[in-house]
Amino acid sequence: MKLGKDSINDIARLRPDSVKRRRISSHDISGGNVDWIDIKPKETVILGEFVGAGCIKHVWCTYQCFSRNSLRNAILRMYWDGENDKNPSVEVPLGDFFGMGHAKKRNYVSVPLQMSPRKGKGFNCWWPMPFSKSFRITLENDNEKRFRIFYYIDYEVYEDGFENEDKFGRFHAVWHRENPPKVKKRDMKTGKKFSTLSPIKFMFSGKNTEPLKYNYKILEAKGKGHYVGCHLDIDNITFMPWFFNWPGEGDDMIFIDDDVDESTPTLHGTGTEDYVNQAYSQRESYSAPYHGTIKAGGFNWFGKITYYRYHVEDPIYFNKKIIVSIEHGHDNHRKDDWSSTAYWYQKEPHDSASFPQLLDRNGRKPKTHGMRILRKYIGILMFILLIILIYSFLF
Repeated sequence: MKLGKDSINDIARLRPDSVKRRRISSHDISGGNVDWIDIKPKETVILGEFVGAGCIKHVWCTYQCFSRNSLRNAILRMYWDGENDKNPSVEVPLGDFFGMGHAKKRNYVSVPLQMSPRKGKGFNCWWPMPFSKSFRITLENDNEKRFRIFYYIDYEVYEDGFENEDKFGRFHAVWHRENPPKVKKRDMKTGKKFSTLSPIKFMFSGKNTEPLKYNYKILEAKGKGHYVGCHLDIDNITFMPWFFNWPGEGDDMIFIDDDVDESTPTLHGTGTEDYVNQAYSQRESYSAPYHGTIKAGGFNWFGKITYYRYHVEDPIYFNKKIIVSIEHGHDNHRKDDWSSTAYWYQKEPHDSASFPQLLDRNGRKPKTHGMRILRKYIGILMFILLIILIYSFLF
């Protein structure tokens, strides 16, 4: 089988007899309607495995779990061509893998990833995932309660192998969180401390001369491959209600091969919203094929935000190593909560020493803001008062 053809332009081409379509799913093998798998707390199950050559073309799933932050505590792992348990190519919380952080779900549409109705609970992935010998996909339940999953893994089998398989990178994904990232506290020129009490200086002054020291790292990988994008999940916790509290203004900086050692960005952007192909501190939710804002934050950009940028038409190639980074606020002044999922292809075997270690449950836990709790209890109080008023009116 020859991989690498465009899916729409090539759809009419008849495939060789040696190409087979296969699926692994959670269907009830007894013929009943119990079409799910229940995973006990602390249990890891194999969702699917296969020995042979082929390519995963689509993964769908939905879930049920009554633990808080359950999408951060179900860990998806993928292994290609006999990789061992300690060296997965994919190790990402389930919700983050499908394109949105904060243990949240929301309807959105992109080409490689989607969350679909009802209320974003239908997860879809179309990243192609080739393998020459085998694949194995597992899910670990690190929640306090059982995790129920319904799923499909749709893949092609190439009975005669596929041409030039060594020229195809294997799919990788990694989740990262810094809460907070390393913050530059003082202006290196004047020695004065940056403060939200001087908001214009806090937002716009200073020069970033040490990007690899302070920038938030989306991806650091070694080998040969290409980076195909990420989603950024920012929890804006900086208290600055008296001024423009946009958590962006951070330039994207991508260092490739020898430029890593020189600390010189190969690709240097102009700001957070610019990297995700939007403009002027966007406030709207918006989905495009390769970029968008799934969650735009609250008043004055406070709270949880998710942006995505997928380099499907413009992959970023590297031959030896790559660091994908972005400033957290101009000159890295801001002390917000950042996390991300990066996606890339590379030649195996990969060197996982540069990948961030998966945090424990407490380290993965999203923040709960006091205002959200206050709104919740105000809502409950208003509901009780409404019931009392209705009761008083009727009786």
